[in-house]
Amino acid sequence: MEKVAVIGAGAMGRQIALQCALKGLDASIYDVSNEVLDTARLFSAQYLDSRVDKNRITEEQRQDTVARLKFADSLEGCVDGASVVIEAIIEKFAPKASLFESLGKLCAPPTILASNSSNIVGSRLAAVTDSPERVINLHFFNPVLVMDLVEVVLHPGVTEEVERAALDFCNSIGRTSVVVRKEVPGFIVNRIFRALTREAMNLLEGGYASAEDIDLAVTRGLGHPMGPLYLMDVAGVDVSYLARLDEYTETGNEAAKPNDILEKLYHEGRWGKKVGKGFYDYPETGDSGVQR
Repeated sequence: MEKVAVIGAGAMGRQIALQCALKGLDASIYDVSNEVLDTARLFSAQYLDSRVDKNRITEEQRQDTVARLKFADSLEGCVDGASVVIEAIIEKFAPKASLFESLGKLCAPPTILASNSSNIVGSRLAAVTDSPERVINLHFFNPVLVMDLVEVVLHPGVTEEVERAALDFCNSIGRTSVVVRKEVPGFIVNRIFRALTREAMNLLEGGYASAEDIDLAVTRGLGHPMGPLYLMDVAGVDVSYLARLDEYTETGNEAAKPNDILEKLYHEGRWGKKVGKGFYDYPETGDSGVQR
């Protein structure tokens, strides 16, 4: 596996591409927004410089990584010659399906077409391509450059060759993989995470405890490194809301319906740390969330 293409240069996509480049693979990244792509370019440069300053990588390794990481000006140029294409765009089905329809035409087999979606299963996206056996989920966790896990999610049409290649890819970029052999919205980690955060929001909405005390109880009582509400701010309130809304729309399961407070935060634009406000406020001078 020599080249990876990442579509979407937001918080997840830019880190996936950078992780691949750091581990010796050619990585190309593309976004429809030049502004987002420029932000990804700046992020990558600053991250690599900081790793050199902290003696985590050498100057030679930094230069080699920069040489392997390309910022494409077109979708066609980004995916050309790629063995794996990873989609990391907005968590909505329609734009993802449109992208996969294009990828199916641009990328001949055996190129793997993967979605980083935490909720939209590969079989739904495979249906718009002419080779569904190579469409899977490769679900990374934020921050990708720190979190070790990748969920490899299969549907019945995926071949053993594609599964093996996907697991080899995860190993090649220094990540531990787990295989989800039966599709379910949210996969493993997020289903457990949603159960925890749903109850945390129920407690907050009911006035049983403050966000600070709920998070403190979970970190001190259960030993979690972060409280559930703070973690939602870190992961993105918008991502959580849209994923839960998609599951609820798709399944009609009332248990999947977003909490009222999550819907309120989403529509108020309180999307978490990335915008400076969510369940907590984050002044530019520092993080005002509960420290854990």
